[in-house]
Amino acid sequence: MKKYLLLLCFNLLVLFSNSARADLTIEIVGGAANQIPIAVAPFQAQDHKTNSNTISAIVEADLNRCGLFKTLDTRGINTIPHSPAEINFSDWTAIQAQTLTIGMVEPISGNRLRVTFRLFDVLRQTQLLGMEFNISQAQQRVTAHKIADMIYEKLIGEPGDFATKIAYVAKTSNKYLLQVADADGFAVQTIVTSQEPLISPSWSPDGTKLAYVSFEKKKPVIYVQSLLTGQRSILANFKGNNSAPAWSPDGSKIAIVLTYSANSQIYVINVDGSGLKKLSSNNAIETEPAWSADGNLLYFTSNRGGAPQIYSMPVSGGEAKRVTFEGGYNVSPHISSNGKLLTYIKQVPEGFRVAVMDLQNGLGQVLGNNSEDESPSFSPNGRMILYASKIRGKGTLAAVSTDGKIKQTFTDTGVDIREPSWGPRVN
Repeated sequence: MKKYLLLLCFNLLVLFSNSARADLTIEIVGGAANQIPIAVAPFQAQDHKTNSNTISAIVEADLNRCGLFKTLDTRGINTIPHSPAEINFSDWTAIQAQTLTIGMVEPISGNRLRVTFRLFDVLRQTQLLGMEFNISQAQQRVTAHKIADMIYEKLIGEPGDFATKIAYVAKTSNKYLLQVADADGFAVQTIVTSQEPLISPSWSPDGTKLAYVSFEKKKPVIYVQSLLTGQRSILANFKGNNSAPAWSPDGSKIAIVLTYSANSQIYVINVDGSGLKKLSSNNAIETEPAWSADGNLLYFTSNRGGAPQIYSMPVSGGEAKRVTFEGGYNVSPHISSNGKLLTYIKQVPEGFRVAVMDLQNGLGQVLGNNSEDESPSFSPNGRMILYASKIRGKGTLAAVSTDGKIKQTFTDTGVDIREPSWGPRVN
């Protein structure tokens, strides 16, 4: 019951540890059964050591952590190629590479860089991809992620999500931090610093804004903040609590939870704060709204049946339908971009774990293996689920594939991290 109240009453208090850090790193457990062997040759004009400061190393790390590729050790190759003419395909066949990535990083005028990469099918000895980028020095990391995305899409057949962002809340000894980082946990930026709690970050569909809840006015108030300008505005500061913002897929509206006229109930409001519309009206606690992929439904958590379960209702109005039936406690819904999967938190005998359900057949599967999972959200391509958990009493980010075969834990130097949200894919 205590866990339920914390979730349904807007996560009013989150327990954090006291130390700070800069970047997150990822530990990987498991992987796909049939990984694609790929060699990422160190790009020319970079050192041959694997570290996070080189474009080729970031590409290799991205492909490795998704679990679908087997990245190969290239240190035994005598001559590292940087152009097609330099490739000795027998060298790469010898280390069982099926695909090979080569590249160059060249300084050009204006203190900029020309980055060129090519992807080859080693067995057929043919080029699969090739691209040239003209970038600033500061764009090396995002360029590496984009290269990894292109390789992923070519070989897997679906868009990659390496160039996306994640948002989360961290707590130092005396401050709450709303932070944004690359999907691999690096390049951390602090968006908001507050002496009071910050919760529930929610991305706009274009990735340029975050809605979130701040307690700086000694009550929960919803703000919308631009990541481009830093400008922010109050979206909802009604009587009582204002919580749980969730952007509509078209970016025109935000679903919120208010208590000013009843128990926690779900409303929809325009992004400029106008047009408030109440969607639920009963004596139950209704919270944690999440939009369907087509924007026609809202999924939400309710105790209208006596215990917290997930329901859906039409945004245009109509009867709510129960979605989860297995188990006595299911909360925190989030829908995949293709509309086929629901991720949520399920209570099992071992604790609270992230789960996934096929919305077509209603079959669910528990994916997490810790005891205090919370706040799940899908990657843009729907293959991975980002969530928060507690490991040895400390809040930590984790990710798991929807089939449960790939598990990632974001490690740090001790700070507690909660309330994660995976951002959209943007151009």
